[in-house]
Amino acid sequence: MTDFFTAADGARLAYSDQGQGLPVLCLAGLTRNMGDFDYVAPHLDGVRLIRMDYRGRGQSDRTGAATYTVPQEARDALDLLDHLGLDRVAILGTSRGGLIGLFLAATAHDRLTGLCLNDVGPVIQRAGLEKIFDYVGRNPAAKTHAELAARLPGAMAGFANVPEGRWLADAQKHYEETASGLTIRYDPELRQSFLDAFKGDTPDLWPLWDATSGFPVALIRGANSDLLSPETAAEMARRRPDLIHATVPDRAHVPWLDEADSLAVIRNWIAACRGS
Repeated sequence: MTDFFTAADGARLAYSDQGQGLPVLCLAGLTRNMGDFDYVAPHLDGVRLIRMDYRGRGQSDRTGAATYTVPQEARDALDLLDHLGLDRVAILGTSRGGLIGLFLAATAHDRLTGLCLNDVGPVIQRAGLEKIFDYVGRNPAAKTHAELAARLPGAMAGFANVPEGRWLADAQKHYEETASGLTIRYDPELRQSFLDAFKGDTPDLWPLWDATSGFPVALIRGANSDLLSPETAAEMARRRPDLIHATVPDRAHVPWLDEADSLAVIRNWIAACRGS
């Protein structure tokens, strides 16, 4: 069930709040929505699973390119916690969602009980970024969900042993099928915001990772990821020897989180968060 809350600037943002137990705020990928966590949700027991559509995505208001930034989306996440009356949550962040989690670790540390990152870290590989530059804000050439699902196995290098029907389910989650073809389920202005964010020198994000000190952290990395390198993952583990982590075979950017290795990390991380 989808509910709505009003952010500090008046934007109407969509969220869902299901289950009971440890509050876990799930933050989706750049162009994604609450559907990012449909695959993992049935496998998580004893958690209160909270999801949101960032502004400009899914069912949330479209508020323009200037507002589609990590700091603004982090502020919106805090507004949601305030709306729900939650002092602290654990954050499970996929890609962009992980960056938001890192930002919150540095700027609102006392609101987090833990952070689990899905295929993202303080260093983002340029090759992975350039792939996102190619498609963000643009409708796919495929005209139907079925056509796109048939193309995805060839387009998504690094994925193998994919569950039956998964590509079709992904296509249906992230694109609207219309009489004129498939359309993205987010504001096309996100493209300009994303391109602007990576102009010039790349900022040093390691201080954000160091700011996670004091609560449990976890990392899931796709073995074939072009966004998160093995070297970055290794340095994250060196700085946090208690890091709960795994590399998921047959996955690039990003794992779906219902893989056995992903679930093992998430469950161990949740247990650690309960004890923190």
